[in-house]
Amino acid sequence: MFDAYWWEEKSIHLNKMSQSKSIQDESQAIAWIGQFAQHAGPRYLQIADFVERALADGRLKPGDRLPPQRRLAQLLNVDLTTVTRAYDEARRRNLLEGRGARGTYAAAPKVELAQLLDLSMNIPPPPAGVDFDDLLKQGLAQVLLRTDSGLLMNYHLGGGSQADRAAGAAWLAPMLGRVDEGQVVVCPGAQSALAALILTLSRPGDTILAEPAVYPGLRTAAAQLGRRVVAVEVDAAGMLPDALEKACGKQRVALLYLNPTLQNPTMHTMPAARRREIARVAARCGVQIIEDDPYWLLADAPPPPLAHYAPRQVNYISTLSKCLAPGLRTAFVLLSDPQRREAFMAALRSFVLMSTPLTTALTTQWIHDGSAQRLLAGVKEEARKRQVMAHQLLAGRVEAQAGADGIHVWLPLPAYWTAHELAQAAQAEGLAVTSSEAFYAGPRPPNVIRISLGSIRDSHRLAAALRKLSQLLARKPSSRHQALV
Repeated sequence: MFDAYWWEEKSIHLNKMSQSKSIQDESQAIAWIGQFAQHAGPRYLQIADFVERALADGRLKPGDRLPPQRRLAQLLNVDLTTVTRAYDEARRRNLLEGRGARGTYAAAPKVELAQLLDLSMNIPPPPAGVDFDDLLKQGLAQVLLRTDSGLLMNYHLGGGSQADRAAGAAWLAPMLGRVDEGQVVVCPGAQSALAALILTLSRPGDTILAEPAVYPGLRTAAAQLGRRVVAVEVDAAGMLPDALEKACGKQRVALLYLNPTLQNPTMHTMPAARRREIARVAARCGVQIIEDDPYWLLADAPPPPLAHYAPRQVNYISTLSKCLAPGLRTAFVLLSDPQRREAFMAALRSFVLMSTPLTTALTTQWIHDGSAQRLLAGVKEEARKRQVMAHQLLAGRVEAQAGADGIHVWLPLPAYWTAHELAQAAQAEGLAVTSSEAFYAGPRPPNVIRISLGSIRDSHRLAAALRKLSQLLARKPSSRHQALV
């Protein structure tokens, strides 16, 4: 009797201890879960983000077991599908690994076999709070549902369909207000549009004026087409109107090229007053302006484009490559003059017959159904996070005017480094950066490098790259350079 009572009490005690340990283990297993935010994107993406942040700060460690999906759904008060998608997304990011019947575990860091961490290519970062894969699948499904597949695989007249041009007018509306869709030309990227404008608006031997720091693609196109790029003096507000007028009087000038908002590479934004002055001088001198404006939509309250002040003088280019995705290969060009527009399309057809119908149709679908705006908002949010990261990890070095906008930073170097030496030393340590020499038309580029924040997709790898760069900048260069074999 006594033994039976003792064993019953012992069993109850052990059962309570087991339940207590189970509750404690479960509490530890879900300690990584954060609070859902109302405007932070789908909940399955937020759950994947919880895992990513917990691995970064040590609340989850490689090998930790996560709750079964059904139990986590109960704890979070969400449906099972949400947790399933969250675990799938976390596995796609290499954060989790499945071990069959044993469950799901936090994964060890993936070994990166790429030789370079690329801080040199200026592309938009992955959009925050947006499942790009899902957006792409849905967009293509809608395109195939609404469009004959034979039409998507056929030749098309250049310039875009009526729906494509209407999408272009909608895309340009934030910059320029209501736009006549008949004045919009759809192009396969900004570089082809730039080359076609040079062919249309200038002759071999003509001069193209630009600021000293200039997009390398302009210099490449001008050189191939037999035009010269000449730098015009600038001050803190941008190109000097007096210097522009003086340059126009000295040589046969056909074009003025400007990238006035979050300029590549300097991050400078030309104020509204200077834009008006430049437009007036160009009109007085009879010089057409190419306004290449890929970053306007990424900026916080930028001034109106030059095209707003001088629509007949300005040929306006807006590409989706820098604010949505390079693979869309779509740019919209606004040309108010009908004859110039026809000449431009003839020049464009001489080297690229048409935009790719499938990607153009996807772009049009996304703009009309609002997906492009969601994608843009996600890119802007992620770009701002990365700007903050760059300012924190490169404290005291990043140009103050970079602010919290844009997808790159302009980094002045300490006197003991030259831009060329730093770029070489960075490459030897597995980092790719761009020296100021790549951008300057003049003989004396400043001692600065450009760092692009979007080409490294994973934010933790970007942070590691920026830390490595900061450590490199803190060291003085070695007097001896070892040959790499």
